[in-house]
Amino acid sequence: MVKCISFTALQDWCYRQSFVNANLKSVTTDLGDGTVMHCWIPKTHNPRKPSLLLIHGIGANAMWQWNEFVSRLSSNFNVYVPDLVFFGDSYTTRPERTESFQAQCVMRTMEAHGVRRMHVVGLSYGGFVAYSMAAQFPAAVERLVIAVAGVCMEEKDMDEGMFKVRSVDEATSILLPQTPEKVREVVRWTFYKPMKTMPSCFLRDFIDAMCTENLQERKELIQALHKDRKLSDLPKITQPTLIIWGEQDQVFPLELAHRLKRHLGDIAELVIIREAGHAINVEKPKEMFRHLKSFLVDPHPSNHENNGNARKID
Repeated sequence: MVKCISFTALQDWCYRQSFVNANLKSVTTDLGDGTVMHCWIPKTHNPRKPSLLLIHGIGANAMWQWNEFVSRLSSNFNVYVPDLVFFGDSYTTRPERTESFQAQCVMRTMEAHGVRRMHVVGLSYGGFVAYSMAAQFPAAVERLVIAVAGVCMEEKDMDEGMFKVRSVDEATSILLPQTPEKVREVVRWTFYKPMKTMPSCFLRDFIDAMCTENLQERKELIQALHKDRKLSDLPKITQPTLIIWGEQDQVFPLELAHRLKRHLGDIAELVIIREAGHAINVEKPKEMFRHLKSFLVDPHPSNHENNGNARKID
């Protein structure tokens, strides 16, 4: 019997070629404590360029979330794109599941590649990790971008009805889909204009390739974000910070963006992208890239001064 081609595997191969064409190479680093980290790193590190770390969110591996950005960013930066623990080829035998542990693993990976100073961009779950890096390693993180990451959420927000879902278990069942209908549900939840036609055969293929490995561990990562979370426990960082949010985000409502801006004060700028949901990297990649470039490549004060108000971008 002839085996059908996996369109997910084919897409993954295309993304891999895209990363290679952006002058990146795939490297695995054994941290020596039961943790192995995979990371895309420059084929040749250019000491004249700053280093930029891109941290992905919950979902497929890092390539699927940063493919639209690596080629354009590589012209200005030494770009590093790790797979977080329990995604892609990264894993651990250790019991820790916090974003603090993820941040430590990423930092140790960067140090293993000789990088001790960098800009950091975190997308969704990756934003929690990026914020933790900025708090734990202030000398290493120069400028920070937090994209659609509810780092200021509190455990009580769920009970008080802030979120569309009613429990962490319900959120986990959507964010880690195991059926075609759950994939459709996560797309409806994360996109402002979700795709209308998604054949079940393609969705099953995606689930088999991207959503079944390390399933229990990924559930524990999501649960750890929520458990006992209080805004009063969130450290205030000192790095210049850009907060980017989709105006119609249903995963982390816009109130959490304003809460983070209030928490950080004048060091932070909030940009709200219109007609975008949670998946701003997919729905609005050009707009997102423009703001990344403005903040990271041309960080003139005049570009980023604000009087405490958010800027909405069409």
